[in-house]
Amino acid sequence: MNDHSLAALGDACTNLMYSLYLSCKYGKPTGAKVDGQTLSEAMKQAGLRDFMSSRVTRHKLADAAEALLAYAWLQNFITLTESVELLVRCDDVVDAFTSLLLVVKKRLGTY
Repeated sequence: MNDHSLAALGDACTNLMYSLYLSCKYGKPTGAKVDGQTLSEAMKQAGLRDFMSSRVTRHKLADAAEALLAYAWLQNFITLTESVELLVRCDDVVDAFTSLLLVVKKRLGTY
């Protein structure tokens, strides 16, 4: 979760997931960037904060979420389609990313 290159790819993947989530939610094409605070809160709610050092910033926590989502996608633990389907099940964006991260956490745990 501390890989900078993976976080950079994850930033693009996560923003695509978020844009597709918003597009489905509002019924029209939308391009947007997910807020770092949203991702860091989702990491906390998914119980993934515990895997990071105690002095990690909110920004680094958001980068870790992006790196984790990119890794899960690259390793075929989750597809883009499934990610968006999980996100659209929730109205609240933090809850949406929390549910996605919980699925990734579970699948990586059984790996």
